[in-house]
Amino acid sequence: MAGLFRPTAADRCRLLDPGAGIGSLTSAFLDRCHPGDLRFFAIDVTAFELDGLLHAELARSLSRFTAHTQLTHEILGGDFIEQAVNRVQFGQTPFTHAILNPPYKKIGSASRYRLLLRQIGIETVNLYSAFVALTVALMAPGGQVVAIIPRSFCNGPYYRPFRDFMLERAAIRHLHLFDSRTNAFKDDAVLQENIIIVLERGARQGEVTVSASTDDGFSDLASHTHPFERIVLPGDPERFIQVPMTLEPNAIERSPAVACSLAEIGVGVSTGPVVDFRLKVHLRDLPGPGTVPLLYPAHFRGLGTEWPKPGLKKPNAIQRNAETEKWLYPNGCYCVVRRFSAKEERRRIIAGAVRPGAFDGTEMLGFENHLNVFHERKQGLPEALALGLAVFLSTSAVDENFRRFNGHTQVNATDLKLMKYPSRAALIALGEWAISTATAPTQAMIDGQLAKLTL
Repeated sequence: MAGLFRPTAADRCRLLDPGAGIGSLTSAFLDRCHPGDLRFFAIDVTAFELDGLLHAELARSLSRFTAHTQLTHEILGGDFIEQAVNRVQFGQTPFTHAILNPPYKKIGSASRYRLLLRQIGIETVNLYSAFVALTVALMAPGGQVVAIIPRSFCNGPYYRPFRDFMLERAAIRHLHLFDSRTNAFKDDAVLQENIIIVLERGARQGEVTVSASTDDGFSDLASHTHPFERIVLPGDPERFIQVPMTLEPNAIERSPAVACSLAEIGVGVSTGPVVDFRLKVHLRDLPGPGTVPLLYPAHFRGLGTEWPKPGLKKPNAIQRNAETEKWLYPNGCYCVVRRFSAKEERRRIIAGAVRPGAFDGTEMLGFENHLNVFHERKQGLPEALALGLAVFLSTSAVDENFRRFNGHTQVNATDLKLMKYPSRAALIALGEWAISTATAPTQAMIDGQLAKLTL
């Protein structure tokens, strides 16, 4: 992280480290300054650390550099968010550099933090994005920020205001991705990829360097430079941040046949409406009188459905009555996608298809909340269209393309809405191919169909 700062002509550095701990990141920055790689006549360090028990060790870490560096430092306890908001409001001397590994914790919509941040135009849902936004706000023009944070800010509606705030005030210079969710952070239960981001306050946006390594050893470091148009796609209303891993466009980018929105093909996607713990009294282990099928991710295998599944440890059915009726869909053909993947799972998007013949003529179906459901105005799809969507979403190219902006275990309906799809006719042709295939199609067979798509 310290090596990602660019030399400047400034002779004085004002470094911010919010959440400094024992000073590991600041020490790395000062180590780089010592041999003259970053040349400053003087360095002022402001280190925020909420835990007073760490202050003595933090002071010792910083004091090591005073012998060979014109260094002054201050260690501030208390709440960084509160103090940073005050600094922004009163226009205190801004910083030229910042290095941070912020805390990760959700911020409640009515919490004190949310209200404080709104005072200076920051709307965000997690401490880590609040720390980054405040740090950007505290930077002088040309100020450089290097942060290691979860990748969840790259997509999804909840982080849209944060993306807007960041992109309007800073240029992205570098993104470094750890390909493994576990190898770089062995002591943590990491459910999403972490990313190092380099920002420059008030700079003109240009090309972005994207690098990746499997783990914290960086032995297999690979790096490419991309035009910004590959990082934030022109015309993307959500401003998702893509992280392309190769210079060459992938099969989705190259295909002129993949250019339609879901709305253009007349399809909607929603999160499964049955939240099982809220309807627990109505759930049944196995189907019986007055019940309808309840479908979980475990009921799907390949492109098909396995229902019921005795011994599943999940209910197979839900009672149909006045309390559950509004959460049910008419029996029909649907495409479904799992909302969550397991850590290090081979695929991020796992799609399947529902066909009414599997449910003995039942009138209604229940889709549990861990599924995303493709439908037409809450009704079923034509069989070939449902299967065509499942085939398209099961291609390796779609999965690779999705991973460019999604780095965690969740696949949201919003993400699926914003993807591009083949035309309705092309999807139906894919579905007809799947219906006519004598055996379950292999991954190679599915991937081969993508190249045959026509407009």
